[in-house]
Amino acid sequence: METRELRYFVAVAEESHFGRAAERLGIAQPALSRAVQKMERRLGTPLFVRAGRTVSLTAAGTVLLDEGRNALEAVEAADRRTRRAAPGGRPGIVLVAKAGVSVELLATLLDAYAAEPDAAAVEVVLADLTPGEPERMLRDGRADVALLFADGHGFGGLDHEDIATEGQVVVLPAGHPLAARGAMTADELPDLPQPCWPGAELDVRDGTQLLQLIALGRAFSVLPESSRPSLPGGVVAVPLDGAPPVTTRIAWPAHSRSLTVAALVRVATRLRNTAATGR
Repeated sequence: METRELRYFVAVAEESHFGRAAERLGIAQPALSRAVQKMERRLGTPLFVRAGRTVSLTAAGTVLLDEGRNALEAVEAADRRTRRAAPGGRPGIVLVAKAGVSVELLATLLDAYAAEPDAAAVEVVLADLTPGEPERMLRDGRADVALLFADGHGFGGLDHEDIATEGQVVVLPAGHPLAARGAMTADELPDLPQPCWPGAELDVRDGTQLLQLIALGRAFSVLPESSRPSLPGGVVAVPLDGAPPVTTRIAWPAHSRSLTVAALVRVATRLRNTAATGR
């Protein structure tokens, strides 16, 4: 199966329409239809239920969509990582951190890694976060390692280690009536929008914009307790009683053989163990 065929199939599956998929791919619709039919004959099973040009996936097509996306992401990852390893470039890895991950935790990790004997020869680049999909950045090669929260992420195909578990705080505008509280519960959360990633009613692009919205009195957020030291003026953090602890993980592709990624993970787990023992 060729990557070109997989891209054709994925486009049709995502558009649920041969005409729109052909336009997206920049090819003629009859050529796209023939390519998909050729795939179906080779696989010995229909991939789509057809109703004119509108289509839906069969059970076999659903499996291929999941596997095909993974395969295409692996090809893209191989391309990106190979280009970064080309002669003339400084050896390095790309790290991405989910918005809300403690800046203090990230800084401590990078400082500890920089103190490693071989770290001077390797650059750790902080990637611009694509909202809501840091795990996909690991799979498609835009990032080599990530700091994520344990909840709300798909970790299939990724290896990971838990490195910090902590309570949560409600981040409020400094002038909000609840800002002076010593603590609050989930039933007492303020009557303000809680921003989400693009596509929701109140979109945010990154952590900086999130904190700006809160300082302006237009939003609130629930963040890990370790975010306190990095909060700017104009916002306050109130402990959230009864909230489940949030766990930060360091994650990387399961197939990774990068010695630099392995060294960074070792540093992260060493910091976790040190924090747990108090030494």
